[in-house]
Amino acid sequence: MRKHLFYTFFLISCYGNAFSQELTKVSEPIFKVGEKLSYRMKYGIFTAAEANIRVEASDKKFNGQPTFHLIAEGKTAGTFDIFYKVRNKYESYVDQNTLLPYFYTEDRHESKYKHTDNVTFDHGESKVTADKGVFPFKGKTFDFVSAYYFARAIDVSKMKIGDKFELQYFLEDGFHSMGITYVGTEVTSCSMGKFNCLKFNPTILPGRIFKKDSKLYLWITNDGNRIPVRAHVEVLLGSVTMDLQAATGLKYPLNPIKK
Repeated sequence: MRKHLFYTFFLISCYGNAFSQELTKVSEPIFKVGEKLSYRMKYGIFTAAEANIRVEASDKKFNGQPTFHLIAEGKTAGTFDIFYKVRNKYESYVDQNTLLPYFYTEDRHESKYKHTDNVTFDHGESKVTADKGVFPFKGKTFDFVSAYYFARAIDVSKMKIGDKFELQYFLEDGFHSMGITYVGTEVTSCSMGKFNCLKFNPTILPGRIFKKDSKLYLWITNDGNRIPVRAHVEVLLGSVTMDLQAATGLKYPLNPIKK
């Protein structure tokens, strides 16, 4: 249960805002080197996990192209950390222009389980080379971290309520896709204040921790930053909420609604 709650947190924070049918991004990144976002996930009233997602400068080049170094780190917290300790780190190097990934690594420590992977993306040959083999793909594909940043850069100006979109990503030796439905605009609150947001409903599969009729909702700032500030989903016992705790180094000012 604790393990699946932790993965729910990362699926929400890193994939939940993929909202482009054609996967066409805006002309330039809406983030910059130095950006750092901090999240907290609560199971009911209890803090279950924490995560930090940040952009660092990189001197690595792939095919002669400069890259951003994207890092996501997550850990369990509180009583969850006592009974099922998780310390995970995911890193991605992406093209500064296209935001497509070149290289991805993960280092996971979950109780007694440990797992590492090194993944190289060849978009010209449409294949991924991971520690366990070579995997062909079609269309644009991403890793765990690059999906989050690419999705934020999507042009959402022509979205209509009810539009549904998909994003493909590589994780744990296979390709997956998540469907997301645009719900509309809504004002919501998080630890950093109250914001005008775009609201989405990512698809989830029942079983393990989700109820048959569970709905996952995600709120993203309706501004130049496109930052997820809150998410909520009901599980078999209770509910899970994700909350933005801190945001620094943003490319554009973050403007909460004044009281």
